[in-house]
Amino acid sequence: MSMQPTSQPSKPLPFARSFKELAVYQKTRILSREVFKITKRFPREEAFSLTDQWRRAARSIGAQISEAWAKRRYPRHFLSKLTDADGEQMETQHWTIVAFDDGYISREEAHHIGSLAVEVGRMLGDMMQHPESFCGDEYGVLKETSASYFVDEYPDDPPNTEH
Repeated sequence: MSMQPTSQPSKPLPFARSFKELAVYQKTRILSREVFKITKRFPREEAFSLTDQWRRAARSIGAQISEAWAKRRYPRHFLSKLTDADGEQMETQHWTIVAFDDGYISREEAHHIGSLAVEVGRMLGDMMQHPESFCGDEYGVLKETSASYFVDEYPDDPPNTEH
């Protein structure tokens, strides 16, 4: 007797209502906070060079993702902003290497920050490979194809603009 698998009722695909629900955006917040925390102990002479550049690059990733979200009505603009976010992610990797080379951070810190940046880069790359999951005919109601693209809750939403 052959056993046929029973099909589970399919759950509807989740909806992302805001860029703040995207897992990649949440990861960029973590990355930005980690860079900020590390650079607080850098020498004063680095304030307007390495510290400023590294912080700016790390913070810009999330800003580019939020802009991409706003431009998802236009797939090419969406992809362009995600590309900008990925560029900032790579620049964050560069400044991580510089901070390590200059002896300001340990190998473990460089690995931690670098791993976060690479993870963000992979997530952005996946989004860029599947823009149709975010840019649809129904601008106001977008279904995400994978639960890995979003989070159910976004803690620490200072402006609390969604509630």
